Amino acid sequence: MSKIAEPELLNRLTQVFRTHGYEGASLSRISKATGLQRASLYHRFPGGKAEMAEAVLKRAGEWLQAHALQPLTESGPPERRLRQMAEKLDEFYEGGRQSCLLDALSFGVEQGAIRDHQRAAMKTWVDAIATMLRESGLSGRTAQERAEDAVIRIQGSLVMARATGDQMPFRRTLRNLPQELLRKPEPARA
Repeated sequence: MSKIAEPELLNRLTQVFRTHGYEGASLSRISKATGLQRASLYHRFPGGKAEMAEAVLKRAGEWLQAHALQPLTESGPPERRLRQMAEKLDEFYEGGRQSCLLDALSFGVEQGAIRDHQRAAMKTWVDAIATMLRESGLSGRTAQERAEDAVIRIQGSLVMARATGDQMPFRRTLRNLPQELLRKPEPARA
């Protein structure tokens, strides 16, 4: 029986799910990527592929919370906090070369723990940005809309990077994000 440490196992599972999505992450692909036979995989993950995906999402969520979202809650200028978030997102997505797990796992999963985790992760991400924007002086509605738009732009630029093989739109999105999120709202027209 092959042995593989938990962190390395999750790294390999993450790569399989990022590359092939939930449906495409067959047990034979997972077995090949991890070096573990099906019996060993089921021993470690009795819930099968769904439990593996949940473990991968949980680990990614913990990393993002600790490294990308945590800076938003700290003190200091909002632009600096947003830049820290952007730098960590750039690191996590390897400059746009890695797909988003939430996106990759969104196909083939209609409901259940994985879908619940995806919803919660998106809400956490948007809420963290919106809270920081409200603290910087934006109205609740403007902060919420800009936070949603920020996540949409990040996710869209990741899809574009994957489809075109060009990571520059992703990098540009992250570079411009702090200024765009913090720009003063236009005055209401009478």
